[in-house]
Amino acid sequence: MSPSQPARRAPGYRIRGLTLIEIMVVVAIIGILASIALSMYQDNVLKSRRRTAQSCLAEQAQFMERYYTTNTGNPLSYTGASLPTSACLTDLASYYSISLTTQQAQAFTLTATALGSQTGDTTCTNLTLDQSATRGSYYYLANVQTTSSGCWP
Repeated sequence: MSPSQPARRAPGYRIRGLTLIEIMVVVAIIGILASIALSMYQDNVLKSRRRTAQSCLAEQAQFMERYYTTNTGNPLSYTGASLPTSACLTDLASYYSISLTTQQAQAFTLTATALGSQTGDTTCTNLTLDQSATRGSYYYLANVQTTSSGCWP
C-alpha cells in the first residue's frame, strides 16, 4: 500500500463520530459542574476574606493593648488611641472598613464592616472585637441589627 492510497476498511466497518446530542450533553454537564464549582469558589473567597478581617482585628486589638500598657496617663486608658496603618488594613481596604470606638477610658471596640463584594457574606457583614476579647458579629435585616453566629472560628 502506497502512502497516496487510502487505507482499506473491513466490510461493515463504519466511521463514527460524535452526534450533536452527545456534544450538547457533554457541554451541559460541564456547565453544571462549572456553576457548582464557581459558587463554591466564591463562598470560599468570602470566608477567606472574613478570616483575614478577623486576624486583622486581633492584630489591631494587640496594638490597643500595647497602647494601653505604654500610655503614660494615670490611670491607664485607651483614650487618644488611633489605629496604626498596617499591611492588613491596606490589604482589606476594598473589602472591609475597620474602625475603633472607645466608649470609655477602659474599653474599646474594633469593628470590621463589609464593603463592596464582601457584602455578599450576608450574615457576617459586621465583625467586632473588644478589650476583653469578646467576639461578635451582626448584620442588618430590614434596618434591624441582628446578631449572627458562626462567623468566628
